[in-house]
Amino acid sequence: MSPRRIRVERLIAVLGAAVLLLGAVLLFLVTRAGGLGGGEPSVEDRARAQLRAHIGRDAVVRYTETGRRRAVCGYVTDQEGELVVFISRPNRILLETDPLKAEFDEMLRDLCPGFLTRPPNAIAAGGRR
Repeated sequence: MSPRRIRVERLIAVLGAAVLLLGAVLLFLVTRAGGLGGGEPSVEDRARAQLRAHIGRDAVVRYTETGRRRAVCGYVTDQEGELVVFISRPNRILLETDPLKAEFDEMLRDLCPGFLTRPPNAIAAGGRR
């Protein structure tokens, strides 16, 4: 018996098909939600990261409420221990103490229309942390 020989053309075709199959699998993994590196952080996690970068590591988020268009509104304790209202968007964070008060108020009405319309003790009594 003679040893079976594999033709070079057939080997190239099999290896080419394997490379295409591997490429298709990788493309599927990268393009699906989350990709290879995990999913996007939640909107609350994004807001916490933005607040730590803007206020400092001591920023403590006291309450969050999901708004429109991936926005988060809530309360954070700043470096002086004061409770401050914030609005977090994917590419921006605004505090009520920022100099752009008119823009802050407009964004608050647009993105979180029901926020700040409840009595102040509603946060302490039944607010989410």
